[in-house]
Amino acid sequence: MSQSEIFSYGSETEIEDIGGGLHRQMLGYNKELMAVKIWFDKGAIGYNHAHRHSQVTYIVEGEFHFNIDGVTKVLKAGDSCLIPPHADHGATSPTGGILIDTFSPAREDFVDDL
Repeated sequence: MSQSEIFSYGSETEIEDIGGGLHRQMLGYNKELMAVKIWFDKGAIGYNHAHRHSQVTYIVEGEFHFNIDGVTKVLKAGDSCLIPPHADHGATSPTGGILIDTFSPAREDFVDDL
């Protein structure tokens, strides 16, 4: 399969423990686009990394300190950021929170069937 199901239900979709106080739920994807819900426990760190994908992140709840190419900003519910391809980025959440990450193209490393 090269895409997720057309409809997905949050109560039926697996929430994966990816370690370090982070949990991930796939919302939908095909080869061109992917949306993922991420839960951060209080104090959790999404360590700095870079990838070839464009990314837009939307903050659902909580406070996040985002670092993108050496610039750090505090983002809260309703805020978002654009992460260009190959930009070094990471986030911490002093409060705990939830965000939605979207990627284009899809992150091949998140699923086995792309």
